[in-house]
Amino acid sequence: MIKPQLQPSQSLHESVREELRRRIAAGTYPPDVAIPSTAMLSEEFSVSSITIKRALRDLQAAGTLVSIPGKGTYVKQQKRLLRQLDVMQPSLDDTSIRSVSVTREKISDPTLGTIAPRDQVMLCVRKTIWMDDEPIMHDTTYLSPDIGNEVVDEFGERFVVDALVRHSIHVTKTHLVIDAAPATAEVEEIFGIPNGYPMLRRLYRMVTSDPGITVYGVLQAPFDRLACTVDFP
Repeated sequence: MIKPQLQPSQSLHESVREELRRRIAAGTYPPDVAIPSTAMLSEEFSVSSITIKRALRDLQAAGTLVSIPGKGTYVKQQKRLLRQLDVMQPSLDDTSIRSVSVTREKISDPTLGTIAPRDQVMLCVRKTIWMDDEPIMHDTTYLSPDIGNEVVDEFGERFVVDALVRHSIHVTKTHLVIDAAPATAEVEEIFGIPNGYPMLRRLYRMVTSDPGITVYGVLQAPFDRLACTVDFP
């Protein structure tokens, strides 16, 4: 085997990283196929396993690789969806919703402090949105715990706003905050990403025609799976 030529102008881990990036771009390591192990790469490049791990971490943080415990490190499919940004909800064309949980709890996520949520026990609805057998978004919604069971039963099948409209409860005002943040334990397993992976988030507060129902929540997705577009008149 010919030893790869590392660039003397770069640190060892940067040279290894760029060589791995070149191989991925050339198709030497195809998507969804495990790359050689750390030990194998360490031997091939004649560098320490620590150097290899640093290079792999850089590529994982960039969204090029993903590590799956017990299976190995894989090249990620670079498939980014572009969705029209709707103040009410994202476009759901060609997608499906999967319920994760419906609980009663206070909003403990400090992120949501940006939208001034209520300090009380609320109904919490968590769900994922899938496309092509892959999760693309995770939605966590909080609202009044006093809402009728017939409405709650619909939350697992559609977005909360859609379910409310079906019961003549309409959104009258929407406040959005769009930012980026590292992934948390709540979503890293769902998306198969490492802790701290960059996420696109949309925090929302919706006032409705029912004085007792205000909707709070956060919709998030890995930065390389979803992007939003908006049109101005």
